[in-house]
Amino acid sequence: MASKGIKRMRDGSLVYERKGFSVKKHTEIELGSSKDIATERNVFSIRPVLSGIDKPFLLLVLVLLGFGLMMMFSASYAWGLEMGDGYFYIKKQAMFAVIGLAVMWFASIVDYHNYLNTKLAFGFFALMCVVTFYTAIAGTATADASRWIVIGSFRFQPSELLKIALIIVFAYTGAVNFPNYQNWRYSTIPFAAYLGIAVILLALQRHISAVMLIGILGISLMFVSGVPLGTFLKFIGILVSLVVVGALVLYFATGSFSYIEDRINGWIDPMSDIQGSTHQTYNALLAIGSGGIFGLGFGESRQKYLYLSESQNDFVFAIVCEEFGLIGAIVVILLFALLIVHGFYIASRAKDRFGMLLASGITIQIGSQAILNMMVACNAFPNTGISLPFFSYGGTALIITLGEIGIILNVSRQARKNKKR
Repeated sequence: MASKGIKRMRDGSLVYERKGFSVKKHTEIELGSSKDIATERNVFSIRPVLSGIDKPFLLLVLVLLGFGLMMMFSASYAWGLEMGDGYFYIKKQAMFAVIGLAVMWFASIVDYHNYLNTKLAFGFFALMCVVTFYTAIAGTATADASRWIVIGSFRFQPSELLKIALIIVFAYTGAVNFPNYQNWRYSTIPFAAYLGIAVILLALQRHISAVMLIGILGISLMFVSGVPLGTFLKFIGILVSLVVVGALVLYFATGSFSYIEDRINGWIDPMSDIQGSTHQTYNALLAIGSGGIFGLGFGESRQKYLYLSESQNDFVFAIVCEEFGLIGAIVVILLFALLIVHGFYIASRAKDRFGMLLASGITIQIGSQAILNMMVACNAFPNTGISLPFFSYGGTALIITLGEIGIILNVSRQARKNKKR
C-alpha cells in the first residue's frame, strides 16, 4: 500500500505529487534503483521567514542554541585565556551559529522533495564516502584518529556530513522501495549496504563514536521505515553474529581490544588512572558532584580552569551541572526531550513517507547524540568522544545540525500547506 502523498499507478510505478512538482519512480527495475521523470516548477520559493513554520519547535531550538552558546562560553573561557584571549572560542562559535542559522532558514524554505532525486541523493552519499575515505588515509590525526581535513585555518569533519547523507539515502530508499518491502532484496539489502559502507569508512578513521551513532541511526531508520518485523529481527541476528565474529577475529589477531578495552576499564573504575586514561571522567564527576542541587552559579565552575580537558567540547554538560546543579541538568534534559518528542510529532504529520523518514532520521541522530553525551559525562557510558548538540564547540557540527533542523522545519511547513488545501 502506498503511503500518504504517493499514488500507485497501474504500471506499478509510484508518483509523488504536490502542487507544481511531481516525480515518478519506477521500482520494478533491479535492486533499489529507480528512474526519475520529473516536472518541476517553482522549486525554490522564498517566502516570509515565519510563514507556516512550526514556531514551538523553532523556539525550542533557539533556546537550546542560546543556552548552549552561554555554557560553551563559560566552559571555554579559561582555555581561551591559554590561547591569549578568553573570548577566543565564543567568538568563533558565535560566527558558526550565525552561519548555521542562515543555513537553517534556507533549508526550511527549500522543499525537501528536491532531495528525492536519484542523482542528488546517491551522488551526495558517494561524495561523502570518498571524502571520508580520503580523511582516513590522509587527514589530520588527533589522538591517533584521522577525522579532520585541515586547510589553513579551516577545519572540516566529513563524518558530520556523512550522517545527513546516510539519512537522505535511507529516506529515499524507504520511500521508493516501500511497496516491495515483503521482498528482502528491497527492504534489507540496500540498507545493509549503505550502513556497511559508512561503518567501514568510519572504522578506518578509528572514529568509534561515529560508528556507534551511525549504527543506531541506520538500524532505527530501518525499523521506522516499516521493514517487516520478522525480516528486521533476522537482520539484527545476522548483524550481532557478524559483530561477535569480527570482535573475536580482532582479539585473536591483536591479543587485545587496545584502547576500547581501556575505555571500558576506565568506565568501570574511573579512579583507576586519574592522571591518565580516566582523567576526563574523574574530573567530570568532580564537576557534577560540586554543583549539588542549585550549582555554584554561572561562570563559577572550578573544573574548567584547566582541570577538565575538553570542557568546552565533549564535557560541557559537566560544567552545566557544576554551575547550575541538578536543576540545570534537568532543564537541559527536558529541553532535549521536548525537541525529540516534537521532532517525532512533525515526522508523524509529514505529507509523505519520504518526509516522515527524513524528520525521523534527523531527530534520532540529534537525540541519540545528546543522550550518549550526557551519559558519558555522568559515567553512565564509556567515554566515546561524542559532542553535545548546540552546546559543544565545533563549527562543522553546529552548522550541519542547524541545517538539519531547517529540513525538519520544512517537513512541518509542507505538511501544514498540504493540510490547508
